[in-house]
Amino acid sequence: MNLGFDFDKIFIDYPPFIPDKLIDYLYKKRKEKTLSYRIPSKPEQIIRIFSHYSFLRPPITENVEFIKDLSKTKSDKYYLISSRFNFLKKRTNVIINKYGLGKIFDQMFFNFENQQPHIFKNGVIKKMKIDRYVDDDLPLLKFVAEDNASVKFFWLNKNIKKQLSKNILAITKLSEII
Repeated sequence: MNLGFDFDKIFIDYPPFIPDKLIDYLYKKRKEKTLSYRIPSKPEQIIRIFSHYSFLRPPITENVEFIKDLSKTKSDKYYLISSRFNFLKKRTNVIINKYGLGKIFDQMFFNFENQQPHIFKNGVIKKMKIDRYVDDDLPLLKFVAEDNASVKFFWLNKNIKKQLSKNILAITKLSEII
């Protein structure tokens, strides 16, 4: 089986003291009728680069330990699929190395070509023939689920645990994908 995972809010947390809703608000375009994400302006990129230093992006230990244990079976393939833009490439590589995530995944894909995140992830899901995919972005999951009916998608969140659609399940713990 091929399992895919998002990066932020799955294995790496947001900076402390900054509400998740604020980060999500800044990330998405607000006046679009279709799903669309913003590439930050140069000044905002500088702020975001600072906010991506590893001391502000702690690992979500429970999830990192779960994937480490799961990956020991070697019967499945594990893919990290992140929509992080190119301006975060250096910070991303530091975090991957610091937390040893490169040793866990069979392949890692990052959106360093600055595509729209949902388009990027949809392409990787198809290319790698992902069977199960975990993300914290529900609108993105709804988009990719429409185009990948045979894939089982998991929305990792803090409060809801239920079937959302034919192929999207809301979960509160990463271990619920098994």
